Amino acid sequence: MWDAIKDAIMAATGEPFSIATRRSIGGGCINAAWVVEGGGLRYFVKTNTTERLAMFEAERDGLRELANAAAVRVPQPVCLGCADGSAFLVLEHIFLKDAGQSGAELLGRQLAAQHHVTAPAFGWWRDNTLGATFQPNTPSADWIAFWRERRLGHQLNLAARAGHHGALQRRGEKLLAALPAFFRGYMPQPALLHGDLWSGNAACDPAGKPVIFDPATYYGDREADIAMTELFGGYPLAFYAAYRESFPLDPGYATRKTLYNLYHILNHLNLFGGGYLAQAEKMMGTLLAEVG
Repeated sequence: MWDAIKDAIMAATGEPFSIATRRSIGGGCINAAWVVEGGGLRYFVKTNTTERLAMFEAERDGLRELANAAAVRVPQPVCLGCADGSAFLVLEHIFLKDAGQSGAELLGRQLAAQHHVTAPAFGWWRDNTLGATFQPNTPSADWIAFWRERRLGHQLNLAARAGHHGALQRRGEKLLAALPAFFRGYMPQPALLHGDLWSGNAACDPAGKPVIFDPATYYGDREADIAMTELFGGYPLAFYAAYRESFPLDPGYATRKTLYNLYHILNHLNLFGGGYLAQAEKMMGTLLAEVG
């Protein structure tokens, strides 16, 4: 596999390259991750089974979509392929550090600029994954229908197949029917989203420039990205202040953020099991109480 990766890097870059060292690094729960070095060059490599090649192709395309926005830096894709029963994705290697206050503030402004990049419809030209979960992105002009069918409804169907019935599905059905109530007087635009912007998917490069990575890219309500930043630890206050100054949020975001984060909690339920069931049911109860 490593000879194939070396050859793919040389074919993509047009530069001679030989892997002098490779080391496994942690931090992910889906792919194996490596840093390979040789001749003063360094690359970040993800590997998985060959069945995951489409996931890597979608990640490559998502990174390109985000890069084209020229807003927040992302690792540049180098090449991908399959060899010896494994799929691989090679990316630009970036030394990462904690964003700190100044980096968080800059990220807020840059993410606001990214969210000004829009498309004619919600979704994307290809499906991708949220973590390891298939994420359908068939475009739709109707955001409520998109969120009902391709986001919450999709996750609820996966949960049902995994045996999660009862209160989760009953509340889920009521919530799907009640979705229009959360959007009275608010019409989101199809903004370019990272799609999985929890705190572990952002950092800064050595120059202090923000970097975002591991995307689940699509075009949707920008509030969905901001909501995800508040889940699993959150971002520094400087990030939110800078974002709101650049691109103010609608007052209804305070309620809708729970609606958007429910998608991620359901995904965690489907990926990691019943430890997230009570949290998902509680979020649904809170949302249903908002609409009576």
